[in-house]
Amino acid sequence: MFRKTASLASAGVLALALGAAAGQSAQASTTTQSATTAACSLRLGSVTAQGAATSRTINATSPITVGGVRGTAGVFGAKQVHHSSTFVGTPLGAGEARSGLTVIGGALYSSSYVVDRQSQLDPHYPHNNLRIGGGWGNYRWIEQSILRPANAGESARTLLYGQRTDGTTLRWIAEGTGWRSTGGVGGLTTVKGIALISRTATAETFLANTRSGSLVTVTWPTKYNAVPSSRVVRGSTWQGFEQLIATKCGANGTLLLGIDRETQSGYLYAVGHANGTSTTIKSLGKVPLKFSDPQVGS
Repeated sequence: MFRKTASLASAGVLALALGAAAGQSAQASTTTQSATTAACSLRLGSVTAQGAATSRTINATSPITVGGVRGTAGVFGAKQVHHSSTFVGTPLGAGEARSGLTVIGGALYSSSYVVDRQSQLDPHYPHNNLRIGGGWGNYRWIEQSILRPANAGESARTLLYGQRTDGTTLRWIAEGTGWRSTGGVGGLTTVKGIALISRTATAETFLANTRSGSLVTVTWPTKYNAVPSSRVVRGSTWQGFEQLIATKCGANGTLLLGIDRETQSGYLYAVGHANGTSTTIKSLGKVPLKFSDPQVGS
């Protein structure tokens, strides 16, 4: 559910790991080594039933290892968060400032808080859940994507994605203090999980799995009212995951976490540069962790 500002945002367990997938939100970090050879890592976040935010690191070692959990109590109310985007973590003093989008009580909120070195809420900084607007009770997931330009003098581009229960997926772009719609697309009811794996000035690409078992890439140009296109990566066996979470691994690779909510288990994969059915996918094994929190993400 958390992600460092230096890494590529995706959808996650706290959900969408745009990391956004069908309900996830976590923060992820990664090394700069090859996706097929390196011990990249994914910083996983979640919101517990009691409203605490947790963070831990999943390492793509052999065997897979999981770091200790760091919990922050009192971030949200008990059973309050219905959906969450990937949260961005930025170092602040000895602690970290975290921000993202949440759906609480059918409304969309901008949520932010600061933790100290012990990962507890820092009382010296505001802890905010600022209401953006209502009408979000019928959404399956949300995700926020932030493109930070190489030139520090240029403004960042922030996009918000959300899928309604009827399968319609919509997108907005942040403008000032509000959001402007940039179009949408229907017919995505077969998608179970979705995670952002690539972001450029002109398009954003997601990995998604379907109820029929396919794993596909969905590329959505950023221009107004653009229509996304899809490409099959694998034709079967991927229907078991309700959520996908991804983070950048190496120059062109992706570390992908698939979560099976029915068994509360997760499986890790190293995915090469997306190139249809020629895409390399290496199974790294089952993650030694029980995925039981209501909201999980990267």
